[in-house]
Amino acid sequence: MSAVMITRKVRKWEKLPGKNTFCCDGRVMMARQKGVFYLTMFLIVGTCSLFFAFECPYLAVHLSPAIPVFAIILFLFVMAMLLRTSFSDPGVLPRALPEEANFIEMEIEAANGNVPAGQRPPPRIRNVQINNQIVKLKYCYTCKIFRPPRASHCSICDNCVDRFDHHCPWVGNCVGKRNYRYFYLFTLTLSLLTIYIFAFDIVHVVMRSVDKGFLNTLKETPGTVLEVLVCFFTLWSVVGLTGFHTYLISLNQTTNEDIKGSWSGKNRVQNPYSHKNIIKNCCEVLCGPTYPSVLDRRGLMQEDSPVSAGSEPPFSFNNSVPQTTKTTAPLIPNEHTPDDVKPSIAASAEKKPSPKERSSAPKEKSPTPKEKSPTPKEDHSPVPKVPPLASPETDVETSITKTH
Repeated sequence: MSAVMITRKVRKWEKLPGKNTFCCDGRVMMARQKGVFYLTMFLIVGTCSLFFAFECPYLAVHLSPAIPVFAIILFLFVMAMLLRTSFSDPGVLPRALPEEANFIEMEIEAANGNVPAGQRPPPRIRNVQINNQIVKLKYCYTCKIFRPPRASHCSICDNCVDRFDHHCPWVGNCVGKRNYRYFYLFTLTLSLLTIYIFAFDIVHVVMRSVDKGFLNTLKETPGTVLEVLVCFFTLWSVVGLTGFHTYLISLNQTTNEDIKGSWSGKNRVQNPYSHKNIIKNCCEVLCGPTYPSVLDRRGLMQEDSPVSAGSEPPFSFNNSVPQTTKTTAPLIPNEHTPDDVKPSIAASAEKKPSPKERSSAPKEKSPTPKEKSPTPKEDHSPVPKVPPLASPETDVETSITKTH
């Protein structure tokens, strides 16, 4: 059976390489490993739910009703920043097309020349100048591109990310150029929320212990003990992470550059992206423009899919024209022919044959009726028999008289 190629339109996110998961028709983009992200959601929602259930009713009556209100505002902001970081494109760079990859390979081979057998080819590096300083652009063998400055390839997501900071399993996504500020705001507000809940847990226990004792207070509010333990162990890691990223923002540096020692190694190369001013560096990272995504995840593209000739196509084309079968009536009217068909029969009988027919047909002065009325192939209905006539000339005259 022969195969027929059918073209259909699909979204680009369905054909994007890499190890990402897309939801909501490409609007949500995450990494495939999302187990730790669900744990983060559970810890935040669970701890805040216990706080609203056990501490807030007592503190709102005995201290101030603004305590639960401020806790709700912090909780909503933390969740918004977490989802914004997790569901967004971190700045993934598109891979080179086959034509572009072949062109780059030809340029590299022309520049390096023929490498003798047994020798290692030179590294694929291009030098660019940024702020009067040479920065090396490395070639990615997976994406077939020279990565832009500060970009790196994430081995977990299998994508090159612009201004790559790190891959964070707690948010279930890479942290890069497009979502770094939201990640920092998430860690900052989560630190404030953790300190806020931990502090008012202690206040709640102390206020109740004055009247009912410490042990009776713990028995009446078992959720408080769990909150204190979670906040105590979370506080150090979250606050420490926020302080570390505050230090990086003040230097306009990424986690990847800090770990590799890009600007503090043996060469003592200065950071070309730093403004030598903490305020300017913070404004650039936190208040700079929002960069658009270069993936066009929800764009349309055409895909050719083979379909066997015997099977029905999955859809019908709009420009298809239904086939119709033409039928003709006998050219010679008789007593069985309806009256409304006789004028059209007479008109068709008077038509002249085409030049091809005249050249192929034998030259006769008066063709017989049998030659004028060939039986059509399309019409399978029985043709009524023609009664015997005296002569051809009389039959033609009779048909013309009836039509008039």
